[in-house]
Amino acid sequence: MLRNFLMLSACLSLFAAACASAQTSPIPAADYKVARGWRIGGNNAWDTLALDASGGRLFVTRDDHVDVIETASGKLTGNIPRTAGVHAIAFAPLIKRGFTSNGRANSVSVFELDTLRVAYEVPISGTSPGAILYEPQQNHIFTANRESANLSVLDAGTLQVVATVPLPGPPESMATDEAGHVFVNINTAPGRLVMIDAKSLMVKAKWLLKECAGPTAIAIDVMHHRLFSVCANQVMAVTDSASGKAIAQVVIGRGSDGAVFDPELGLAFSSNGIDGTLTVIHQDSPDEYRVVATVTTQVSARSMALDPATHRIYLAAAQFGPPPAASEDQPRAPATVVPDSFLILVAQPK
Repeated sequence: MLRNFLMLSACLSLFAAACASAQTSPIPAADYKVARGWRIGGNNAWDTLALDASGGRLFVTRDDHVDVIETASGKLTGNIPRTAGVHAIAFAPLIKRGFTSNGRANSVSVFELDTLRVAYEVPISGTSPGAILYEPQQNHIFTANRESANLSVLDAGTLQVVATVPLPGPPESMATDEAGHVFVNINTAPGRLVMIDAKSLMVKAKWLLKECAGPTAIAIDVMHHRLFSVCANQVMAVTDSASGKAIAQVVIGRGSDGAVFDPELGLAFSSNGIDGTLTVIHQDSPDEYRVVATVTTQVSARSMALDPATHRIYLAAAQFGPPPAASEDQPRAPATVVPDSFLILVAQPK
């Protein structure tokens, strides 16, 4: 009987220790849910989303303008007009400017962060700018020019083009470690990564993403020097940003065009538009990753923005009608957005 009592006591002690360990575990509960949706409407499609530094305004590119949404209420509170084929947004908070990449106009619109007033439209040195990035160390704006396979670099103060950087293929997205390097996903099969020295504006390294076909979005873990590239073959490729070494490949959903990393929670995310899911990946260590949740969002929710302060993720989605009949000018005409079906989904920890 004494033996049974000692065994029971030992078991209870182990159970208590396990509970205490679970309560203090650095691994978070990775349960995310779509908590709400904001119907924004309009007939335009969209490309990317970006949060300003305060997290109070969400900017969504809508082909010929940018919607600005207040995150406290979900209300549409402003817009940036006349941005032909706009793809992306970059912010330079210290100089109180924002920048859009206008794909059809081959230009960058420069607007005031406070008022949203467009002050300038600046021509770039490349064709079909997609992603756009502000690099704070050198106060430069980078545009990733898909058709001309290069980067245009503008001085954010003078708005002059200071360099054009050739690339080994069409650039898709960019990230910076804010310590003098810019990383570019090259949309080839297999994919490639390019490291740019932000001071010399020269290509410093080119790395092959062997297991990644057609990389789109990229995110970065600055502290651990890790890059996260989402790929068309349902893989998130994790790469060492210092050496270019392939660290891991994680299975994600189909149709991803969004990648973000939450450094406080140690979570990487992929938004998958074909499946209508959000893949949640935990960083067990800088070299080890595992999928901890797959959250249902909505088909077409392929791009997103993260608020690292609240851990909320904003995703854009809409319903689509059948594609119009093919013609000689458009043999593969895209499907159109069902009028007023466009909305923003808000995913957050449960």
